[in-house]
Amino acid sequence: MEVVEFRPEREQYAFTFGGVAPVRALALRRAARRGGGCFATTEEAKVDLGLQGLRALVTGGTRGIGRAIVNALAAEGAAVGFCARTARDVTDTAGTLTRSGSVAVGRAVDVADEAGMRRWVEDSAAELGGLDIVVANVSALAIPDEAASWRASFDVDMMGTVRLVNAAMPYLERSDAASIVTIASVSGREIDFAAGPYGVFKAAIIHYTQGLAYQLAPKGIRANSLSPGNTYFPGGVWQDIEQHNPQLFAQAMALNPTGRMAKPEEIARAAVFLASPAASFVTGANLLVDGALTRGVQF
Repeated sequence: MEVVEFRPEREQYAFTFGGVAPVRALALRRAARRGGGCFATTEEAKVDLGLQGLRALVTGGTRGIGRAIVNALAAEGAAVGFCARTARDVTDTAGTLTRSGSVAVGRAVDVADEAGMRRWVEDSAAELGGLDIVVANVSALAIPDEAASWRASFDVDMMGTVRLVNAAMPYLERSDAASIVTIASVSGREIDFAAGPYGVFKAAIIHYTQGLAYQLAPKGIRANSLSPGNTYFPGGVWQDIEQHNPQLFAQAMALNPTGRMAKPEEIARAAVFLASPAASFVTGANLLVDGALTRGVQF
């Protein structure tokens, strides 16, 4: 086992996903000055998420948070299957990933189509050689308090999640690293402008995931939800609001204590950690990744 010595005149090291990156670590420099040096093993200096060779499925994997999750899983060595509604986006995303050396398979699927979802899961499992991880990410983003929005939120957000989990369950039960991650929202735990169908079904997804964690724990299958705060990316809902409802956008920005919205990659890193064997004793959690946007205390 190699020992790494940290001294103020040398490059220091900090944790990163997938390896060790050189940084100027102020705390380590101070410790070195006080004690003439501090020591850590290379095992301690490296975080291995344990995703190399695992098989993952992600719904809504070509844009925004979903695409960032697909990219992050692939970067950690996982083989990734993903779906989205637009065939061209699926083809472009799969091509980009495979050209970079990743194992990736995609298909155009409507998650509201139960038979289509089941075929996609079964075909992806066959191509990848099984499944270890599923990430239910896709959302209808149906915010208006209208009958059509309630139906879309139920069919896409809620039942899309349930269909994915049900179709994947036979494969997860055979995995030694089975993990379910559902993407909820801060709107599922706080009353905000999306308190209608979107917020209601995001809250239901958190409840559903908590139930899965309890029910599946004896089988060694973990289940966690992740609630992102406002997340900005080109072509996303917040860019649309910025362009067409600048007053609402300004109000939303004013509520963010950091003065900005999240980037998809910041949400993806948390989702990938929850999905990974590195989080082996984390189950039944709803992880807020919101830059202190929500003010309620989560006990």
